[in-house]
Amino acid sequence: MKIQSTLRRALCAAVAGGVASIALTSVAVAQDATLKLRFVYDGTPPQVGNITPNKDEQFCGAHTIPNEKLIVNPENKGIKNVIVHVYSRSSGKDLPETTHSPKKHVLANDQCRFDPHIVLAHTGDTLEITNPDAVGHNANLNFIRNTAQNLMIPSGQSKEIELTDEEPAPIPVDCNIHPWMRAYVVVLDNPFADVSNDNGEIVIEGLPAGKEIEFAVRYEGGKLDEVKVDGKDTDWRRQRFEVDLKAGDNDMGDILVPAAALSAD
Repeated sequence: MKIQSTLRRALCAAVAGGVASIALTSVAVAQDATLKLRFVYDGTPPQVGNITPNKDEQFCGAHTIPNEKLIVNPENKGIKNVIVHVYSRSSGKDLPETTHSPKKHVLANDQCRFDPHIVLAHTGDTLEITNPDAVGHNANLNFIRNTAQNLMIPSGQSKEIELTDEEPAPIPVDCNIHPWMRAYVVVLDNPFADVSNDNGEIVIEGLPAGKEIEFAVRYEGGKLDEVKVDGKDTDWRRQRFEVDLKAGDNDMGDILVPAAALSAD
């Protein structure tokens, strides 16, 4: 009987410990915050045409080359390719520690355009620039903290760049041979960033709940500093905004960007 009683107490303690462990895990998960917002063109979306190439016309002219400086979804006015990331200069101290396994990002000179248009990278990652086209390209990267590069990429070849330092802004990548070609490389020292999709949506997960975090927003097609949030005129000074994050979803809804602030030229 004494042995059975001892076993019963041990079993109860184990169950209780398991429940406590689950509860602690749930609390830890609940402390994560997710930021959601959607960038919307406030007006009638413009008709943005394709690029008419003036170099290597026989090859490049055989492909459809979109003007990617301003892309607005005609169905819901969502703005594509808006970059949002934690502004680490002010909020880096409040971010949770994360581990990062270095990744390789491929930026292709494909059909006389860079693909993808925006590369989100982490310090320690590698950027591989490839050229599957039948014509030569170059990639001119005007890095500020990493070593600036101007690389010739012959047809069928590639070059690699180590991204060792965080960059203070999106870095343009230009092809000097085909001047309409441009992409951007964003190098951060944390994973808390996103680029808006075809519907203008941004989702950044794993943020610290209970902290006021500052975010930077950048867009090729114009400055996103005077916007409407919850229908109210809002000044995002220096294209930055702060959010007092709570556990779970922090949905800012539609961010209306005035038509006058954006241009495809």
